[in-house]
Amino acid sequence: MDSTAPVDYQTDPSKYRHWRLSFDGPVATLSADFDEDAGLRPGYKLKLNSYDLGVDIELHDALNRIRFEHPEVRAVVVTSLKDKVFCSGANIFMLGTSSHAWKVNFCKFTNETRNGIEDASRNSGLKFVAGVNGACAGGGYELALACDEIILVDDRSSSVSLPEVPLLGVLPGTGGLTRVTDKRKVRHDLADVFCTTAEGVRGQRAKDWRLVDEIAKPGQFAETVRAHAEALAATSDRPADARGVPLTPLQRTVAENGLEYSHVSVAIDRDARTATFTVRAPSGGQPGSVEAIEAAGSNWAPLVIGRELDDAILWMRTNELDIGVWLLKTEGDIEAVRAMDATLTEHGSHWFVRETVGLLRRALSRLDVSSRSLFALIEQGSCFAGTYLELALACDRSYMLALPDEPGAEPRLMLTEANFGLYPMVTGQSRLERRFYHEDAPLAAVRERIGQPLSAEDAVALGLVTAAPDDLDWDDEVRLAIEERVAMSPDALTGMEANLRFNGPENMFTRVFGRLTAWQNWIFQRPNAVGEQGALKVYGKGQRAAFDWNRV
Repeated sequence: MDSTAPVDYQTDPSKYRHWRLSFDGPVATLSADFDEDAGLRPGYKLKLNSYDLGVDIELHDALNRIRFEHPEVRAVVVTSLKDKVFCSGANIFMLGTSSHAWKVNFCKFTNETRNGIEDASRNSGLKFVAGVNGACAGGGYELALACDEIILVDDRSSSVSLPEVPLLGVLPGTGGLTRVTDKRKVRHDLADVFCTTAEGVRGQRAKDWRLVDEIAKPGQFAETVRAHAEALAATSDRPADARGVPLTPLQRTVAENGLEYSHVSVAIDRDARTATFTVRAPSGGQPGSVEAIEAAGSNWAPLVIGRELDDAILWMRTNELDIGVWLLKTEGDIEAVRAMDATLTEHGSHWFVRETVGLLRRALSRLDVSSRSLFALIEQGSCFAGTYLELALACDRSYMLALPDEPGAEPRLMLTEANFGLYPMVTGQSRLERRFYHEDAPLAAVRERIGQPLSAEDAVALGLVTAAPDDLDWDDEVRLAIEERVAMSPDALTGMEANLRFNGPENMFTRVFGRLTAWQNWIFQRPNAVGEQGALKVYGKGQRAAFDWNRV
């Protein structure tokens, strides 16, 4: 891409160029009307509702607005305002002119946004219907696949398709292949035909093959979509009369070497190629009742912390590609974190608390799949308890300072109920279950210590940290570990970390982020896709791609 301006993931509906939000009782409508002249970077037009990262940034924001600002909404219809076009997928000219890193980060964020739709359906009672009222191709169909139901207009022209393999020499990389099989249970031979047929599948055949749930003639289409949305809304427990919580702009300062928020800071050491994330505990009296939580609204500490952490991860992941090692620290009163977790657990069924837990869950999952080495540094003044301990449990390694001669001064860890399933990974496991391979003995041992301050000696014995150097060895041991990590191949580290972090059973989401993303990552670098005569490069030029026919 030509521009070097940093990507900002913060936006709001007044700035949208691509999506239109409307509300009608329990049903919201999210309409695609992409401005072809409002691409995030120069050099392409977003024709036929094709999208780039800027479109997905708005989609991500719109989903959060619905979650928090409109609790009365129980179902969302995703449709299009363009005639005969639902969404034609990722903009091919954007992909053809992007760097490899841009393409990968774009696909990863798109994956996370699609996964967030399914997360809201599974955990928040927010259901989604894709009202496919025109051609629906590639990433457009992948957006529809993320919804609970797909309704296709039966107008003899509108179809669903995944044309990436025959047209572009790449994969439906934001989950298309996986959702067709694992979610919609399309028979694998029919899926093979579907994924190699550029023109897609229409009408009754699309329904027979399970590619869509229902078809409707143009005259009945809107009524059918609304009926399905209302039926899904009736299954939801989101409150009809609750007051929404406005997502006010984050207070963020961007400096040359870091970011600063109210509860999160990021300090970049460019010479060392490291970034230190520090997450601070809530301070002062925190609301403990539902009424007090509602009164705090957008200033409620867990919500603010989740939003700031999520924004910091996205900023660093997209804008600081050379910073390969992230050091995670915490600061503050460990008891304040324990009290926060107690509130989250006690009021977990309240819609606002549930949505906040969901935001924290998705932010932590975003950390899991970030292609950076993650080291937790547990020092004096740390507050790695419960929700904050999840940061350390997400890391590739954790170092805890031991002060055997100063028992009152050394840092402590603390387990809370939040560590036992409140924030599952995309595998469905808690990070403790991942850590201990679901083995009963170590999980029982850590569960017995819930609420107890754990010393470095305790943490080592329980298997909660990697190492616990004393104050004489701390500086050298940590420094050497970081320097060694920074000097290693970033490509090899990305592959190693992704394999080690997701060591449990595979599911649809691990396949999307692991197997599918790894293949797409490789294909994006092959001449058959991005060479001078590769399919992505010659698309739209009236030329045929020149393939190297060796099967690798």
